[in-house]
Order: sequence, then C-alpha cells, then structure tokens
Amino acid sequence: MRYDGKLYRALNPVHAREPLSGRGAELYGGRFNPKGVPALYTSLSVMTALREANQVGTLQPTTLVCYEAEIARVFDTRDAAALAEAGMDAAGLADAGWRERMRADGEAPTQALARRLIAAGHHGLLVRSFAAGATGADFNLVLWRWGPAAPHRLALIDDENRLSRAHPPESG
Repeated sequence: MRYDGKLYRALNPVHAREPLSGRGAELYGGRFNPKGVPALYTSLSVMTALREANQVGTLQPTTLVCYEAEIARVFDTRDAAALAEAGMDAAGLADAGWRERMRADGEAPTQALARRLIAAGHHGLLVRSFAAGATGADFNLVLWRWGPAAPHRLALIDDENRLSRAHPPESG
C-alpha cells in the first residue's frame, strides 16, 4: 500500500533537535527493527504518538512533531493473508515478549519480519499500536527508509524553525 498524509512522533526533548533520526532504534533495536537497522517510529494520530512515547508511568516531558509523508511501499499488517505469507500473524505482532526474544535469540520474530520486508523493498510497516490504552483504531507507521524525496518522502513540519531555535538550558 501507499501512505500519503500526516504522521506524528512524540520525542524525548533530549532528542527533539533530531526529529528525522532513527539512530536510537538503530542502536538498541525496536519491535520492528533489529539492532543496526535505523527506524523511525511514527503514529497516524497525536494521541497514539503520546501513548507510544510514554508507555511507562506518568506522562513525561515530550516534544510532539508532525511530518508530511508520501511513502510508496508500506506493508499493511491488517491484510491477514499478506501477513501470513510474510511468516507472521496478529498474535506474533502483539507479542509482549519481543525484547526477551531479542536478548535470548539475537533477534525477535518481529525483527526478522522487518528484515524480510526490508529485503523485499518495503519502506515501512503499518501496524496497530500495542501501547497501553491503545485501541484497534490506533496505528503506527514504522519507517525503514525515509528522506526528502520520493518514493519515501518524509518532511518535518516546522515552518517557524522552532526546533532549530530550541536550546538546552545552561547549567550554572
């Protein structure tokens, strides 16, 4: 499938100056990217982005950003037949033990799925959110390829250059 529209991401303010970086996911791995593979975890709604960024405890300081996206090759996990053909099912996507599997086996099944989809030429994955409080209507778009031009254009919306003017407080 193709995705055209707005995407949202809630960032730790420490990383807000690099809203197009997938470096954290690359360093540590995520549910849908193995270590060493950059990924940008975005959401289709503001509330989903906030839930994703604040999954533990009380709401923490967060910087919310919005992107304009035109992503040509998105794997849609709502298609059960395509998901089965890719070697996965809905229960596997939702497996809360993916981190333990990554530690024990070196790669979680959802990360292996991502590796196969990337090799097949997909730029991203549309998948429901598994964050606390999310419903079946809350979706994320995990991007493995993004940039300033087609076929996987992602542009930060920051018309007033607010992020470039933001400076961390001085200590003293």
